[in-house]
Amino acid sequence: MKKLSILFLIIGISFSAKGQTAKELKKELSTTKTAITKLDKKAKALQTKLDALPGWRKGAFGTIGGSLSGFNNWYARTAPTATAGSIGITVNAFANLIEEAFFWRNSAAVNLGWVKLDEQRVAGDEGFDTATDVFTISSLYGRRLNKTWAVSGLAEYRTTIIDNFNNPGYLDIGAGFTWTPKSDLVVVIHPGNYNFVFSDVDSVFESSLGAKIVADYTTNFKGISVKSNVSVFQSYEDSDLSNWTWTNSFGYTLYKGIGLGLEVGLRKNKQEALNSALRADPLASFNTINNKLQSYYLLGLSYAF
Repeated sequence: MKKLSILFLIIGISFSAKGQTAKELKKELSTTKTAITKLDKKAKALQTKLDALPGWRKGAFGTIGGSLSGFNNWYARTAPTATAGSIGITVNAFANLIEEAFFWRNSAAVNLGWVKLDEQRVAGDEGFDTATDVFTISSLYGRRLNKTWAVSGLAEYRTTIIDNFNNPGYLDIGAGFTWTPKSDLVVVIHPGNYNFVFSDVDSVFESSLGAKIVADYTTNFKGISVKSNVSVFQSYEDSDLSNWTWTNSFGYTLYKGIGLGLEVGLRKNKQEALNSALRADPLASFNTINNKLQSYYLLGLSYAF
């Protein structure tokens, strides 16, 4: 009986010790989490101070996506033997000089894509065809009026670089004001802007005077790179000459800059829509075309520099 009592006492002490150890571990875990939270807040505060210092800020990230498939004597298909593939590349880069009295922000965006369908019984379709072709570069200079507002000038150029370089090409040059409520958000408001359009088809593309509005948001949060840019030109002469483009790029870092990336682009441009319609119908006009929303996307591996 005495031995049995001692056994129960030992078991009770053991459970008590285990319970106490778990309690101590939970307390230590809670203390560690609190310390980590404080360090994270301190790191963010230091990063905010670092971002506010004068000097250059540079960065870039991009996405590459692709696929490859093939059929060999697959009789369920109309073309039983064929190969297909696609590849797309996007790059977003910026170089910004931030000083107390002025700023100079420069950015470039490239999105190139190719697709291929090679049916062995059809001759001449072995090569890749262009799928997406986007090139945009901009430069914004501003003299500060205060911490958030500046008098500014902007030059923005966009075109295609694989097919029909500068045909069409769009060059916006204008002046007005820039609002920077945060270090990663820039809003350009230029009521005086001229939209130069370069093209061999003078009857479709026309330059005009108008207003330019650009909003750009670029940030990096917990391994996620984000860049969203909307560029709007509103013509004073004719609404048919107005256009807008909105691009969104996302990159999630998994290991040493390598991760997953997604880019989505939207555009409305009636001049481009008419030029496309004229290829199918030479009698098409602004009043007869359906100015549909243009779009592209690319999902694949990304790399942040």
